[in-house]
Amino acid sequence: MSQVMSQEFDGKVALVTGATSGIGQAVAMALAVGGAEVIVHGRNAVRGTATVGAITESGGTARFMDADLADPDAVRALAGKAGPVDVLINNAAVYEFGPMLEATVESFDLHMATNVRAPMLLMAALAPGMVERGNGSIINITTGAVSTPVRGGGIYVASKAALDHMTMVWADELGAAGVRVNAVASGPTRTPGMQALGDEVINSLGRATVLGRVGEPSEIAEVVAFLASPRAGFITGAVVDARGGIPALG
Repeated sequence: MSQVMSQEFDGKVALVTGATSGIGQAVAMALAVGGAEVIVHGRNAVRGTATVGAITESGGTARFMDADLADPDAVRALAGKAGPVDVLINNAAVYEFGPMLEATVESFDLHMATNVRAPMLLMAALAPGMVERGNGSIINITTGAVSTPVRGGGIYVASKAALDHMTMVWADELGAAGVRVNAVASGPTRTPGMQALGDEVINSLGRATVLGRVGEPSEIAEVVAFLASPRAGFITGAVVDARGGIPALG
């Protein structure tokens, strides 16, 4: 059962990128429960419509917007269509795994464009309005793998490491204006992408956590919603670990 407090986002507009499945969808649902008008971003209109429908059926308010975040013009257009935003969740990401020595320029550019440049452009477009209003919250979804070598994940994790650092710099730049910027470093989570890897991989990843299991999207969403809410009013520049715990060596 969600711990999001009813109506704590009343009157707020939230933009959640990559919100048509997995963690992003769970975050969109959680913010809507709290009273936010949620802009559901994605590239699949069918899934986007379904997510909006689930939110409205539960009594919330939402609308769908599509955009290819690898295209800077599309990112700027998304920000323009969204209008004033009080809560920005940079969740959308691409992840192509493989050996670093076989990585292509195209894959590197795609990761940096989607996972790093898109959040930067959305921040540049939407944060000034938050500064003018003297209030706002931005949450970047990163990964606990930043501090742990992951075979095949070099480029993906490097893009998220960049976002972790940018989170702290943004927090420093915007804090005096009342705008908070944080990140949630998620661990292995039962998303559609992970489930496609099969039960053996899921169980193996789960055993690598202290809790002995993978997380659920709703569990990550609870952390995000808390950080976005007034209850976390004294937290900014933090990269909050939500990865199920790191087992001790030995």
